[in-house]
Amino acid sequence: MPIKQLIINPGSTSTKLAVYEDDRKLLQETIEHSAEDLAPFETLPDQVPYRTKLVKAFLDRNGIGLDQLSGIMGRGGMVWGIETGGYRVNDDLMKALADEELASPHASNLGGLIGKPLADEAGIPAFIYDAVTGASLPAVAKVTGFPEIVKQSCCHVLNSRAMAIRYAEENGLDYDKISLVVVHMGGGISMSAHRNGKIVDSIGDDEGQFSPERSGCVQLLEFLKLCFSGKYTYADMKKKCRGKGGMAAYLGTSDAREIEKMIDDGNEQARLLYDAEAYQVAKGIGQMSAALSGEVKTIILTGGLAHSARLTQAITDYVKFIAPVTVMPGENEMEALALGGLRILRGEEQAKEFRL
Repeated sequence: MPIKQLIINPGSTSTKLAVYEDDRKLLQETIEHSAEDLAPFETLPDQVPYRTKLVKAFLDRNGIGLDQLSGIMGRGGMVWGIETGGYRVNDDLMKALADEELASPHASNLGGLIGKPLADEAGIPAFIYDAVTGASLPAVAKVTGFPEIVKQSCCHVLNSRAMAIRYAEENGLDYDKISLVVVHMGGGISMSAHRNGKIVDSIGDDEGQFSPERSGCVQLLEFLKLCFSGKYTYADMKKKCRGKGGMAAYLGTSDAREIEKMIDDGNEQARLLYDAEAYQVAKGIGQMSAALSGEVKTIILTGGLAHSARLTQAITDYVKFIAPVTVMPGENEMEALALGGLRILRGEEQAKEFRL
């Protein structure tokens, strides 16, 4: 029997929805949410009824009943202490997704919070897959210079792992038996070290290289001066780190196409910033390669920015001595969620159970 899944991918200002039958996408839609739409909701969990109503309307107008579905797959939330792969959304996971002590507030948490009640109504399972916090870091990778802070992995796991698995399949390799470095390049840039099917280290989009919208890592004492200068609030500094940092802070845009046009028009600052971005990404790849003891089958560059031949070539020139570079542009979140759910529903992969 064909396996039909509803895919729910919530973002801060949108909800992406799709229905897949086996590995074939039947339909997909993005529902945008304005600031006015979301203003009445004080917390993310408060948005669940509003977004659930939109999901049901999506199914109704496309003539798909919950009783036609085999499962519901939601984007993984920012729950601390989970691994890569799929998790069945049980009561403990539902609690964690809604608890700011157990999960960082993030729109992706809504995937499971919306999915499970719908799945319960239909008598089918709900899952999340490859959450951004999913990893298997060894103890040595979790140590920081602050006893109060333990490093938690946080990177673009969903697309990064999907591209790693696809690379292995296309090259006749077993993802569970090779080591890779994967760099996801979008508004934020993160990278991860994959060994034998697990993410064993990562550099998040706010702890290393700067990017179109992120400031990246800087000298701490200089950062502290900014924080305590009296010029900025906590909210201001958070925006400078995420959203209005990096290229956006320097050039007033985070659009790589606009930045490359600036370079072509002779803007030397834009050229320097693009070169610096490639340079910092390359340094991060070096760190991830060291975490793998230099045993790297390939370095994968993925995400929206990987469409830029200028940027990928600059990075490649720096790191090609480490391993071959494979460019796999684009973001494939919906497909990655659907294929993960398909493997689980076919019994090819075991969904984990989250316990508090």
